[in-house]
This record gives sequence, structure tokens and C-alpha cells, in this order.
Amino acid sequence: MSNDNKNRRNFIKKGAILGMTGMALPNNMFANKTATTINTNTFDMNIRPKVLFFDVNETLLDLTTMRKSVGEALGGREDLLSLWFTTMLQYSLVNTVARQYDDFAVIGTAALQMVAANHDITLSEEKAKTAIVTPLRSIPAHPEVKDALKALKADGYKLVSFTNSSNIGVKTQFENAGLIELFDERLSIEDIGKYKPDADAYQWAARKLEVQPNECFMIAAHGWDIAGAVWAGWRAAFISRPGAQLYPLAPKPEMNESDLKKIAEKLISLKK
Repeated sequence: MSNDNKNRRNFIKKGAILGMTGMALPNNMFANKTATTINTNTFDMNIRPKVLFFDVNETLLDLTTMRKSVGEALGGREDLLSLWFTTMLQYSLVNTVARQYDDFAVIGTAALQMVAANHDITLSEEKAKTAIVTPLRSIPAHPEVKDALKALKADGYKLVSFTNSSNIGVKTQFENAGLIELFDERLSIEDIGKYKPDADAYQWAARKLEVQPNECFMIAAHGWDIAGAVWAGWRAAFISRPGAQLYPLAPKPEMNESDLKKIAEKLISLKK
């Protein structure tokens, strides 16, 4: 056999080996993902968690009251409120994946301009900001929220808000909604620069409170927030506000109720 033929065979052989290695790579990646999946069945759901973490917008505060300001900015299209909020969430995740950070209200302003542009509505940055920032910081609590939080606090639970909003944003929201005295601590992802549901955000929050993941309990009205928390090893409860849905590909939380009062009753019934 000539040297040229030997060299060609060796080249083909090496190429085939590399090809098989490359084909095996995705399977290895999926295997790692499976190996690190949290087993929520290890939780004792009869034992009360050490810390209750609360999402804020929609979970505690009623975002639907922003229909007027958003609708006015969008030429009377109040029906676009949900699209604006989901667009804001989408681009907060774009920032996180790209390792960038902008204030939630800044992203909200940009998202409103995007929604306007997609519907042939002219909207300046200043008008978009006026429609978002002040109204977002003045939205009221859902009717049952204050009494439910008071009951949980009276029963000895540690209450911590955990939000994608800025520190000053959630402080102002709680002051305006009359909730500020009910929380032991307020956490904002502003301090880590990564938006929920990035796994690092939940890990950071657990470290901040000096508790283990399975001692954390997330309460939220967003399927993405519940999914992120459960995948991070937390326990969780979903508030099924109108239009809210759990993510079908994520493990189910241990509680799923229509309002915070019903979740509070279940938490209070857990043994101390």
C-alpha cells in the first residue's frame, strides 16, 4: 500500500473517531442535566419551611390597575397590558443570558416602546417612562394579601420579598401598598444582577438568608418563577391569578390555590 493511501486511511479513521465523539457530546450533555435534576419527592411537606419568599408584581400587587396608564400610552389599547408585561419579562431574561443588567423599570419602558412599534403606535421614551415607572410603584395589593401576610407573620413565619424590581422600586411599592411593615427582609435581584428565574438568583437568596434550598418556600403567581424555584431545590406554592398558568414541563409545586389566603391557611396548618 502506498504512503498516500495509508495517510488517507489514517485521516478517514481519525475523522470517524472525531465524528463519533461529536455525536456523543449532546447525549453526555443531556445525561448531566438529568443527573442534576432536583428530586422534589425528598421534601417532607408536613414540615413548615424556615423562610417564605414572595414574588411581588401580580403575586402580591394587582398589576391590572396599570391598564389605564399603559392603555393611554398605547392609544387606548388597554388590552395590550399583558403583552407589555410578558415582553418586559422576556427581555429581562435576554439581559441575564447575555450577562447584561438594566433596571426592571428601564426594561419595562423599552418593552412598552417595542409593543407600541409592533402596533404602529408612536411612543417616545419619555412618554413610555411616564406610563410605567410611577404607576408601577403605586399599584395596590390584591384584596386578600394584607390579612394573609399578617396571619403568616403572627404564626411565626419569616417573610421575605424576592423580586425582579429594584430595591428602591419595591420599597416604594410596599410603602404605597401599606405592606412594608409586614416583611422581615426585602431582596432584589438588583444586588446580584441576574433576573429570576436564573438559578443563581435563587441560590443567592438562600445564601443571603443563611438557609438550605429545601428550607426555602417560594410563593408566586408566575409559572416561570415557580419552575425556577423548584428546579433550584426550593419548595413552592402557586397562586393561580386570572391568566396565570404553571409551566407544564416543570415539577408541580406542593400548593396551588387561587389566592394567598388559601395558601396561608395551608402553611399555618403545617407542624412547627
